[in-house]
Amino acid sequence: MKELVRANDPVLLSAIGALLNGANIPHVMLDQNMSVLEGSIGILQRRVLVPEEHLRTARQVLSDAGLAHELRPDDGA
Repeated sequence: MKELVRANDPVLLSAIGALLNGANIPHVMLDQNMSVLEGSIGILQRRVLVPEEHLRTARQVLSDAGLAHELRPDDGA
């Protein structure tokens, strides 16, 4: 699994999840329940991960949707 996006904006994360679902790209969202530890103030970012074999396609889907600025740096994968 490779990290695609890291954010704490629930609307953005929902949109990314919908885009990935629409493109049939498997993904997981980590750290969603960290609000219990942080006191629900939203400072801890959630991470969206995709299988390495889907990373290029996932990056393209988000870029095409105008979200390229949200992508984690490409480590050459």
